[in-house]
Amino acid sequence: MFKRILIIAGAFTLSACATVYTSEDFSTYQAEHETVAILPYTVNITLKELPEGMTEDDINSMEIEESLSFQKVLYSQFLSRQAKGEYTVEFQDVDKTNTILARNDINADGLMRYTKDEVATLLGVDSVISGTITRSKPMSTGGAIASTIFFGFGSTNQVHVNMTLHDGATGDLLWSYDHELAGGLGSSPEGVAKSLMKEIAKKFPYRRQ
Repeated sequence: MFKRILIIAGAFTLSACATVYTSEDFSTYQAEHETVAILPYTVNITLKELPEGMTEDDINSMEIEESLSFQKVLYSQFLSRQAKGEYTVEFQDVDKTNTILARNDINADGLMRYTKDEVATLLGVDSVISGTITRSKPMSTGGAIASTIFFGFGSTNQVHVNMTLHDGATGDLLWSYDHELAGGLGSSPEGVAKSLMKEIAKKFPYRRQ
């Protein structure tokens, strides 16, 4: 088992401008939508080679842990803004979302076998938020903490984040957001989610006018 050392999480900075798409008729959907579900994210950790003492199973465990961690932090960020009256929709509790998925034997990887409208119908929501995170190094989550032994002190961490919003009735893509983040070694899911939310705060389509 590889040695786990807690290190200080680095802050993320935003790089070049994000790519944002919004459906031309989004206002029509917005008027009808009431509840949105945030699905577990797909996390891909890309390493040129495995550090000594780390296995593919370790990487897979990290990806699962980061997927659920990011989902929960993102929900918390959305909920905080929704409580302030910023959005016209409510967000389904992620624990409820994950319980319903688990009862139907659907995990993060299994979501790929279903269309967005099928998932929305299962969850009883009007739309679903999903996305991917592709990163060059693991995050410093509680159960899988990267150390300087593996990656070297001060290494940078490039992260590509994608967020999409699909209509629950048709499965149509209503909005998408793509961005590159760069941060220090050990940056956390909390850091990624907060940086992302700051950037999309004025771009998220359910904002009240």
